[in-house]
Amino acid sequence: MITVIEKRNLREFDWLLLGLAVCIVCFGIWQIYNAQPTELYWQKQIIGLFIALVVAIIVAFIDYRNLIHYAPAFYAVGLLLLLLVLTPLGVKVNGQQAWLRLPLIGQFQPSEFVKIPVVLMLAKYFGDRKQLSPLTLKETLVGVAILAVPVGLILLEPDAGQALTYFPLLAVVLFLSSIRIRWVVISLIAILVFAPAAFYLGVKTGKIKKYQVERITVVLDPENADPRGFGYHTLQSMITIGQGGLTGIKGDKEKSQSALKFLPEPHTDFIFAVTAENTGFIGCVSLLLAYALLLSRLIIGAKFAPDRAGMLVIMAFVGGMTFQIFINIGMTLGILPVIGVPLPLMSAGLSSILSTFIAIGFVLSVRMRRFVNY
Repeated sequence: MITVIEKRNLREFDWLLLGLAVCIVCFGIWQIYNAQPTELYWQKQIIGLFIALVVAIIVAFIDYRNLIHYAPAFYAVGLLLLLLVLTPLGVKVNGQQAWLRLPLIGQFQPSEFVKIPVVLMLAKYFGDRKQLSPLTLKETLVGVAILAVPVGLILLEPDAGQALTYFPLLAVVLFLSSIRIRWVVISLIAILVFAPAAFYLGVKTGKIKKYQVERITVVLDPENADPRGFGYHTLQSMITIGQGGLTGIKGDKEKSQSALKFLPEPHTDFIFAVTAENTGFIGCVSLLLAYALLLSRLIIGAKFAPDRAGMLVIMAFVGGMTFQIFINIGMTLGILPVIGVPLPLMSAGLSSILSTFIAIGFVLSVRMRRFVNY
């Protein structure tokens, strides 16, 4: 029998948030089909959507406080998965050993899922702070350590693009936990001073590969980029976007850069370019508006969170998703280097869509329990 409290919680279920996420995924499935109509990627994405929906609803009906309480256990499991990736169980794709194949589960990318326990762990640590005073140096370093361990393991794969998506999670949590401004300023100055030197040493020692340098070069000096070499991805993406015009090419496959296989990875990294080609400027603006609505619903969920830990988790997810959207679209427009960051809910891949829906399920759980008394 459903209690009064359970009925009230059910009324707080944010159907609009879930509906927006589903609409974006469906729009993405359409674009994946346009990019690779003869492949099974779009069909797998449909299956992934149903699985993700079920998981999100299950997570929503779990008390989010229990998830945060067991954050250390989730964090330990996440680190174990990242370690297994570096063993013979790891699967190498395009030079990166970033996937894991396990019995019954199949192949998946642990670095996508580990973001969730990292956020839970950060929220548990900083959400338990009783005082509202600025963070101490010790507290800040603990937060850095929580992030540094999984990021270090991801860099060993090596997957610099995925590792980069972890930093906004910490940045948002530290900002909302009242980090001292002077430490932020000192950190930014240190980055500006030491980053060029670190980059130079990385190139000289071979830690930074030639193709990685070339991806940066094509952004800084696109006129001298080799259209058949290191500038191919960026230039083909920009051509594909330009093809779309205002309303898209309207199914004319003879003019389609993606359908004719000129655009690399059209169903994953460059799905936004495919969207621009098929739906034009209007379609791209509509997608960005959908993302804006989705992020606003997430922020509203954070506003209604009954405790700091729940708020920190949601806002960390908001920061991470916003960062990925900005990076992916920046890559396709040629204003940022190509680093292999998927577009949330749009790019093909079960790991990405499932991890995003788990995060959405957590937000739904918080919203459903906003009237809970502590």
